Amino acid sequence: MIDRLMGPVGRVAGLLSAASIALAGCATPVAGPSGNYARSIGSAPVTANPTPYSAALVCMAGYARNSHIVAPRIAVGRIADYTGKVESDGSGRKITQGASLMAMSAFAKAGMPLVERFDTSVSELELKYANNKLISDAPNPAPNQAADYRRILAGQVPGSDFYVAGGITELNFNIRSSGTDISAGGVDAKELKGSLTGRMFIMNVGLDMRLINTRTLEVVDVISYQKQVIGREVGIGLFDFLNGNVFDVSAGAGALEPMQLAVRALVERAVVEMTANLYGMPGPQGCLTSDPLGDSTVGVTGGYVPAYNNLDTNNAQTRADPSRWNARRDPTVRGRY
Repeated sequence: MIDRLMGPVGRVAGLLSAASIALAGCATPVAGPSGNYARSIGSAPVTANPTPYSAALVCMAGYARNSHIVAPRIAVGRIADYTGKVESDGSGRKITQGASLMAMSAFAKAGMPLVERFDTSVSELELKYANNKLISDAPNPAPNQAADYRRILAGQVPGSDFYVAGGITELNFNIRSSGTDISAGGVDAKELKGSLTGRMFIMNVGLDMRLINTRTLEVVDVISYQKQVIGREVGIGLFDFLNGNVFDVSAGAGALEPMQLAVRALVERAVVEMTANLYGMPGPQGCLTSDPLGDSTVGVTGGYVPAYNNLDTNNAQTRADPSRWNARRDPTVRGRY
């Protein structure tokens, strides 16, 4: 009897030992030749993060260039989270706190010139140092020797014509939900049984944003939008006895539309409408006469001011290439590092 009992126990102990050895091979307290304990998993490249409105923003940049429109300077202020919703476990807010940064990227995609007003701490500190004659623009100032200091010139900081403010004002859970739970199988305890479950729920997030004339503080544009977000999950299970063995198999899948990407879509839609007004664009039909890919400094990743004349190989379209600069995917880089 003892031998018969020890047989299954021994097999279980052997399986546990093998599993522990396999897990031990995944992580070790001794650093390897590279200096790390373990190699991280995952190799997905960095990709662009567009919304359905990103192409319209890029189109507007092309429209403004082709029409020789002098765009006003835009500053982005606070676009705060006013929903007050936090995670139940205390880990943080449910909604992104970076809507202002999303708005900056959106205006850059539209070709609007931006001036920084959101984080001026570095500029203010350097202005203070320059005012005290402590900052030099010499390439390699000699230590312990006076150097030519940076001059403060009147009017050297360009002002903004308009600035944006607003907030995320709604986050409504479970606007509508539905579900199905089906179980079927034989009446005998050892007959095959199965179950199928499905759930779907809808929520929404809202944004209120305004455009303000910097000189007069007149509110010249106000936009309020909401976007619904959907989530779903499906599960299936099987239970059966086969040759004295019990099999309980279950599988499931779930998906939730990214909440923070929904906020980005809201911001970009609002920026599309504000920019169309500032550019005097007739509407989406204006994209039929402009080349959305013609402006090589503006793309779905944003916009930039070129520092050198190298736009044929370093432009906004190459920035959206998921293989570019990737040590595993770009043949010009692979194997060099």
